Amino acid sequence: MNDRLQALRLFQRAARLGSFSRAGRERGLSQPSASRIIAELERAIGATLFIRTTRAVTLTEAGADYLARIEPLIASLDEADYIVRGTGELRGTLQVALSSSFGVREVIPRLPEFMARHPLLRINLQISDERQNLVIEGVDIALRLGVLSDSSAIARKLATAPRLLVAAPIYLARAGIPQTPAELANHAVIIGPVANPEQRWSFVRDTRRLSVRVDGRLSIAVNEGAMAAAVAGLGIARTSSWGCRAELADGRLRQVLADWPMDAVDLHAVFPGGRAASPAARALANYLSAALAGSGIQH
Repeated sequence: MNDRLQALRLFQRAARLGSFSRAGRERGLSQPSASRIIAELERAIGATLFIRTTRAVTLTEAGADYLARIEPLIASLDEADYIVRGTGELRGTLQVALSSSFGVREVIPRLPEFMARHPLLRINLQISDERQNLVIEGVDIALRLGVLSDSSAIARKLATAPRLLVAAPIYLARAGIPQTPAELANHAVIIGPVANPEQRWSFVRDTRRLSVRVDGRLSIAVNEGAMAAAVAGLGIARTSSWGCRAELADGRLRQVLADWPMDAVDLHAVFPGGRAASPAARALANYLSAALAGSGIQH
């Protein structure tokens, strides 16, 4: 029974990753061993689950149907084990998707305490500035900032951080300090990391909303690049409080137009649709929500 369950778990990961070798490495198996276990599973159920090529493995129609049927069973079994233990002890591997800047600045520094609480839990951080497909990549929980795209995923808001404008003292000494949003037209602006097609920045003051169009010679897709450009004196950048906390604290950046609040940015925990969130995914979401509550980020 245990061998069959382990084979099913391996099949599930191989199906999501499109690779026997990657799925095997996660479970401490060589590629030949992973291939052998999958082949034995196929013989046991009497169906071919994968189409194998030199580059990847893909599910057959029977394999896709089998995956859809076993995933809820595996999730239910994990939940039952967790409840029956009654200790709050988490096991297995938690797949977490998140952006590079938020991961490095806010999540990784908070992981030691979480991992110390759950010494039997493994965590795989899938750090990327491209939004992963939660189902295909086998993600248990994604930490997403900003507006969520429509999907079948289940989301839970964990925190809200102020969005603000920042610039380096050397830039402000050279170009002056804008006093109103309209004066941004006379300043160098760094576009990114999150830009809308119209490149407009919105402000709210005394219930009055003001939207100004911005244009800059420099566009950067990731927060770390935008902050580095701002520190270098290349202009005024927009980010959230988590994205510039260290630079504001040590004086490399200063907030601009602090009297003109901008729309906040929400942090969501996103769980793949079609199955219940795993105990480990829920535990991480709860932990981060509580940890961020003491960091100056609003809930």
